[in-house]
Amino acid sequence: MRDISFFQSVYEVARLIPYGRVTSYGAIASFLGSKGSSRMVGWAMNATHHLPENIPAHRVVNRNGLLTGKHHFGGSQTMQELLESEGITVEDNQIQNFANYFWDPAKELQL
Repeated sequence: MRDISFFQSVYEVARLIPYGRVTSYGAIASFLGSKGSSRMVGWAMNATHHLPENIPAHRVVNRNGLLTGKHHFGGSQTMQELLESEGITVEDNQIQNFANYFWDPAKELQL
């Protein structure tokens, strides 16, 4: 990636997550060459609420498909509602059939 901040690199990857697909904090971190930085990816996703541009942070979940960042979306069900509006089934804060929706930037992107 270009010489930009880690958060900006995270945002560039997050913008590329296709509609109706999800990825994990760890998958983004690994793609960016910072395999142990999934928590920093989470912090970047939390910071998207203060940005003028739209970053689809709702499409980034933990490695098991849990909506661990849902409390950063205002209403307690907002993240789930956004995912469900894209055709993703969520039960008990977990994406059902997670593997079917998982998008791995390391396999999908040629940057």
